[in-house]
Amino acid sequence: MDYDVIVIGGGPAGITSAIYTARAGLKTLLAEKGLVGGQIALTENIENYPGFESIDGAELANKMLAQAKTQGVEHKLLDVKNITGDKEKVVETDEGNITTKAVIIAVGSNPRKLGVTGEADYEGKGVHYCALCDGVMYKDKVVAVIGGGDAAIKEALYLSNLAKKVIVIHRRNELRAEKDHQEDAFSKKNIEFIWDSVVTEFIGEQFLSKLKIKNVKTEKENEIEVNGSFTYVGHIPATSWINVDKNERGYIKVNHELETSVPGIFAAGDCNEGDLAQIATAVGDGAIAGTSATKYIESLK
Repeated sequence: MDYDVIVIGGGPAGITSAIYTARAGLKTLLAEKGLVGGQIALTENIENYPGFESIDGAELANKMLAQAKTQGVEHKLLDVKNITGDKEKVVETDEGNITTKAVIIAVGSNPRKLGVTGEADYEGKGVHYCALCDGVMYKDKVVAVIGGGDAAIKEALYLSNLAKKVIVIHRRNELRAEKDHQEDAFSKKNIEFIWDSVVTEFIGEQFLSKLKIKNVKTEKENEIEVNGSFTYVGHIPATSWINVDKNERGYIKVNHELETSVPGIFAAGDCNEGDLAQIATAVGDGAIAGTSATKYIESLK
């Protein structure tokens, strides 16, 4: 076969998986179709990953990849289309088929975006999707949180300890978050709410400075001044192409060893069912998946 293990996805979970399988003496390919590091490469400052008081996301991703390469991991830019086969897995890519004994899926998930004018222009320049990652940039400033579910309200509470003011913008007239989170948010003096409204445009020059919002009932539009925004309207796992058991939202179902429903295929990181999407948890998943894949290959002998 071409490889013992192919890891699909070059974020923290994928890179860690590859490090573990390579250190076990397995010929390992790390396949990534885009930016190495995944979501962390888009984060300006990371301050919650052990060992680094503060580090640029792209720099951390490059350090992880460099470490993997020193262990013998081969890295290629490939877009994986499908996985077929039984004991011999065939990974179909945009550059042809590759054979392997085991596959680790670590493709992550992507924040669901609003798809409105200016959103892409100001991503990383005031438009964010992770308060734990980027919230510290807005100490004593004004930020908006877009959404009304658990993730939005928990992150609004987190931001309220940093920002001067947090403005929650929700398209309904009541929150969908758990009651205790709602009560905590309502009790915070620096959290304000704009109900029945959606963001229709992100505005600024070099950085975001305003949001245009529209009331969904009256159709009235107005602008509010903000230094940053955090959107929480869900995530989309990048798993539509892989034929393994998934839940109703598309997240891959795994057991405690991160085995999927298909023998020899494992899954790690944000593409799995789970409650917390952080670098630390992705790295932990990668260690488990890499170890489990190694055990599986040994069982084939």
